[in-house]
Amino acid sequence: MAQRHYDRLSAQDNSFLLLEQGNVRMHVASTNIFDVGPLQTEGGGIDIDLVKRATESYLHLVPRYRQRLHEIPLFNHAVWVDDPHFDLNYHVRHTALPKPGSLSQLKNLTARVMAQPLDRKRPLWETWIVEGLEGGEQFAMITKFHHCMIDGASGVDLANIQFSTSPEATPLSPPEPYRPRPAPRRLELFLNETRRQAEVPFEITRNFRRFATETENLRDELSMRANALTKLFGTGLRADETPLNGRVGPHRRFEWLSCRLDDLRSIRKGLGCSINDIVLTVVTGAVREYLIAKGIDVKVIDFKVSTPVSVRKEKAYGELGNDVSSWIIALPISLSNAKDQLDAIHEITEDLKATNQAIGVQMMTQIQEWTPSTLLSLGAQAMSGPINTIVTNVPGPQFPLYFHGARLRAIYPAVPLMEGMGLGIALTSYAGTMGIGFNTDPDIISDLELFIRRFEQALEGIAEAAGVTLGPISDDVNEVQATID
Repeated sequence: MAQRHYDRLSAQDNSFLLLEQGNVRMHVASTNIFDVGPLQTEGGGIDIDLVKRATESYLHLVPRYRQRLHEIPLFNHAVWVDDPHFDLNYHVRHTALPKPGSLSQLKNLTARVMAQPLDRKRPLWETWIVEGLEGGEQFAMITKFHHCMIDGASGVDLANIQFSTSPEATPLSPPEPYRPRPAPRRLELFLNETRRQAEVPFEITRNFRRFATETENLRDELSMRANALTKLFGTGLRADETPLNGRVGPHRRFEWLSCRLDDLRSIRKGLGCSINDIVLTVVTGAVREYLIAKGIDVKVIDFKVSTPVSVRKEKAYGELGNDVSSWIIALPISLSNAKDQLDAIHEITEDLKATNQAIGVQMMTQIQEWTPSTLLSLGAQAMSGPINTIVTNVPGPQFPLYFHGARLRAIYPAVPLMEGMGLGIALTSYAGTMGIGFNTDPDIISDLELFIRRFEQALEGIAEAAGVTLGPISDDVNEVQATID
């Protein structure tokens, strides 16, 4: 009899399944712009069969691409099992924009893709190949993965598998045979999870003994971790309501900007801070001016953001899942001067580093592994926590990447909207540019153009404070890259 196989989701991965309720869609996405290159057909379209063969060539490196979820009976937890009915045609989809094929039309398509939930009866990913972009020299690839499968850092790892550093379209090897392993029976899953829950007290004891043995100064380490938890809970249990918040509806709107990474580096050098400090300062300025325009007194608003912090260790190539903590930061929106905002942000982030707030969040995540599923479900609903929005900044490769010879020009990421959030901001640097994606609920934020103008003005303001002349800030990466190339 063939050996049955499954992989249990970590508590953090499983929490992203529990958070997906109502109109909350817990998938991460990105819109990637490519030069057509060797993927162009004689008729001027994209060779989708070649795209599928190129995708097949690396499927064996990412087992999650051909695995789906199984629920553990009576436990609010899932496992990964091989999908015996895997069909690549379902996951790699081909579409085209109507003429003229504008960036606005591409953004609208991306928003519609992001608004739809992934089918949990299938592997939790989709890739949309979009041709018909104006000019005919580029195409788009919209990627979509459930957050239980991937975080920002593992997304970069995945890009390194999917894409190549060579501009040459190398011959494709025949795909490795796929032999799905049989899934466990429901009774087996139930009994194994019951046994696991019964062993939790012993596992906690073993882990603490190992921790005590391997820790050089146990007292200092315990004190540091206690302080981290104290600092975490000191952020409060709620965030104020603002025009950027509300009950999440079924619709999405997606916009993006690009700017030169060297400009951000020059600002960093001129002001003695980090890129992340600059990003949070720009968000602070944009939020402040947007709220003022909506008639809000920013002196009495406590506006908090969650900014993810990767705690990923060296892992096997192609291993996905989540290893992420976060900082919870109250933005200094009461301050009007960009330099004052940056100084306040820098002081906050330095204090967070010194007090290890990310360790506190990581500890809460680890505790989830020992939490009964009924309590874990309640905890996951509160995980969006006392925040108004998410701002995530993931460094990407700073050299050109290619998909079977087609050069990747831009990456515009999208972070999911938790319940109560009308806006999520994601940034990814790549090959000298910074792609900035704004995922919104248009029923909460009907005037996203206003926020984006304030965002651009805030970026210009911090550049002026650093004595830096910015290159173009645009939704067309070709304009930005013209000043890089």
